[in-house]
Parts: sequence; structure tokens; C-alpha cells
Amino acid sequence: METLYLALSLGAAFLAFIIFAFKGKSDDGKNLPPGSMGWPIVGESIEFLFGKPENFVFKRMRRYSPDIFKTYILGEKTAVICGPSGHKFLFSNEQKYFTAFRPHSMQKMFRSYKAAAPTASAAPAVAQPSRDEEAKVIRSPGFLKPEALVRYLGKMDSITQEQMKAYWEGKDEVEAYPLAKTLTLSLACRFFLGIDDSERIARLVSNFDDVTVGMHSLIINFPGTTFYKATKAADALRKELRIVIQEKKAAMAAGGPMHDILSHMIVASDPSGKHMPEAEVADKIMGLLTAGYSTVATAMTFFMKYVGERPDIYAKVLAEHKEIADSKKPGDFLEWEDINKMKYSWNVLYEVMRFTPPLQGTFREALTDFTYAGYTIPKGWKVYWTVSTVNMNSEYFPNPEKFDPSRYDDLSVFPPFTESDFLLVVVGRQGWPTKVDAHSNVDQRINHNK
Repeated sequence: METLYLALSLGAAFLAFIIFAFKGKSDDGKNLPPGSMGWPIVGESIEFLFGKPENFVFKRMRRYSPDIFKTYILGEKTAVICGPSGHKFLFSNEQKYFTAFRPHSMQKMFRSYKAAAPTASAAPAVAQPSRDEEAKVIRSPGFLKPEALVRYLGKMDSITQEQMKAYWEGKDEVEAYPLAKTLTLSLACRFFLGIDDSERIARLVSNFDDVTVGMHSLIINFPGTTFYKATKAADALRKELRIVIQEKKAAMAAGGPMHDILSHMIVASDPSGKHMPEAEVADKIMGLLTAGYSTVATAMTFFMKYVGERPDIYAKVLAEHKEIADSKKPGDFLEWEDINKMKYSWNVLYEVMRFTPPLQGTFREALTDFTYAGYTIPKGWKVYWTVSTVNMNSEYFPNPEKFDPSRYDDLSVFPPFTESDFLLVVVGRQGWPTKVDAHSNVDQRINHNK
């Protein structure tokens, strides 16, 4: 009996410790947003991860506030700000109130090079560059500027045609999403890494799938879990990318051209003159590939889904692309002016991304206490903004459940910040041109799939 009492006492003490640890530093006395922190340790992460993200947000907007609410997700106290006003506030105050934040699952997958940093007993390390400096190093060659796509368009079209002939033509039925992912990764590998090996690219697809799924997952690291599979896939990708980096260095040493992002990342240096170590280059390349991989493939797939379900829309898209195709000579590739002629196709793509945004939202970390909508968000809290608070809001999009490309005939009718919200393009600080990538990739695919 004494053993039972002891066990019960220890269990109660452990539970009290967990609750105390979960509560952590008290924020009492601050006018926090309304909301619930959910269960100890997991908070409301399960509903956030495994339910529909828009339902998670709208349910709490109705219950607590249409502007802001608090929650506990992915191991962090989080304030969720909503709508165009929240978007404007968040992205107008970068570095004043907010800094970039990656969920811990992403940090563990994409920041392996920090584990190899010098220990305290080693020689003093050069100060780590800021995120702004890192972004400048990556962007400096100009590969990631939208106008750079003009130079790549012919090659992108050529790769798309090759993929269509290899996997689409002559087939009675195809699975669109896997083939869209293969095309997206083929394009990314060509322009980011400078590789065209289809067998090598095919080996990467399944690993990128696992990494993408695990980027926002509970950090439960044992066999069978999503996070475990994602970390193993990230390790495999990192190993393969290290081999690619070494091959690229050898080719450059032999006088090979520098026509891809990887080449410039290898030779780039920070303000102190220090080059990125291979592990860091591999992580950054993996991050770039992951960011564009599933988002563009998702946009292409849902474009085909929604157009296929609407014969009236299909007929208009087909007519638009047939007119462009008829103006080209045999062997001609698409040019930028052809992309700009696809007015109706762009409208359809806008509506596709409103219905099924490739990314649901973005996280930031509060640099200091700040006030929004009459509530105080403490320093260190995470801030989450989600596109669904605009995309499916009837105040900005009448009849939001209706798929209607004509609503974009006049973009000037949208309130400030709404247009960029529903496009959702990646609103991260790096500013990767995902919107333009999606346009050019999707427009090329449908032009060759008439």
C-alpha cells in the first residue's frame, strides 16, 4: 500500500511539474489576446496539424476575436493575427517588432551545420552572419529575381516538352501530382544545381515528399513517426547534396561554367570574407528546393483539377493557348510575351491559389512586447498569419465557395494588401519568386497539354 501511495504521489508531483513547466514564465498582468493554450505540452498542435487549417482559424475567430487570438502550437505560445490588416501590420514591421522564425521541426532539419560549430574550448569563431546577410549572399547573383526567369524560359519550356513526351503523351490516364512534382524538381535541379540526370532526380522525389510532410510536425523522433521519416529523408538529401557540391567544386576547378545557384553559393562569401561550409550550402540548397517543390507542384495539380471539372473554363483556357501555339513556328519555345498573353489562364491560376493556397501561412517571432487590436503580445511569443482569413472571407471575395476566375478581371477592386494575400505567394523575408515560378511553370504545362 505504501508503494502505491508513493507511486501516486510521484505521479501527482510529475503532473504538477509538467503543468508548471508548460505554463512557464508568467504573462500575468499583460492584456493577452483571448484564446486557449490547450493541453499541457502539445497545446492545440494536434488540431492545428491534422485538421483543416482554415477551420482551426475560423473556429477561433468566431469564438474569441476576428482580429487576433492566442494558442499554443508546435511547442510555442503563439498569437494568430487575421485578415489583411494583420498581414499589413506583420510585414510592415519586420525587424521592428518581428524576426523570422522556423518551427523547431524545420530548425532540426535545415540547420545541421550549426551542430558542427566550434565548441567553447576551440578557437573563437567568426560571428555568425545575420539572416539578412545570408539572404544577400544567396540572392546576389540575381537568380532569384523574377526578371531572371526571362532568360530561363526557353530551357524551362524545353524541359517541360521533354517531360510531356516521356510521361504524358500517348497515355490514357496519368497521375497528375507525382508527374507535376517530377517536373518541378527537374526544373529546380537544373537551375539550382545544374544537373539533368533524370534517374538522380527521381531518387530525390520521395525524400522531398517526406521532408515536406515533416516540416510542420510534432517532434516525436522514433521509428514510424512523421518527424522521424522526415529527418531520415533530410539526412539522405543532405548526403546526396554534399556529393553534388563536391562534384560542382571539381568541375569549377577544371574551368566549368557557373550557370546555376549552387556554383555562386560555393564561391560566395559573407562581409568577413568567409565562405559557407559545405554542410551549410547543402542545407540552404535543400531549403530552396523544398520551398519551391511542393508549392508549385500543388498549384499545377489543382489547376488541372479545377479546369478539368469545369468544361466552360477548360474551353476558354484551351482557346487562349491554342491561339498562342498557332502563332509559334515548329521548334519555337515560349517567350515572356507569350506568358503575358495568358490573361485568362492567370485569372484561373489566381483562383486556384485562392481555393487551395500552396502555403497556409507564415511564422514570426516577437522581438519586443507590442500591441495589436488592443492586446499585448509579449516578447518571445510567436506570431502566425494565415492566408485563409482573406481567401475565404466573403467581405473580400463575394461567394467565396464559388470558383470564379472572372473576379480578377479588375484587380484594382481589391482592398490594399488583399491582392498579395490571396496570391500568397511566399511572404518570407527571402522573397523567393514563387508566384512567378508558379505562373511560368503552370502556363508552360497547360500550353503543351492542350
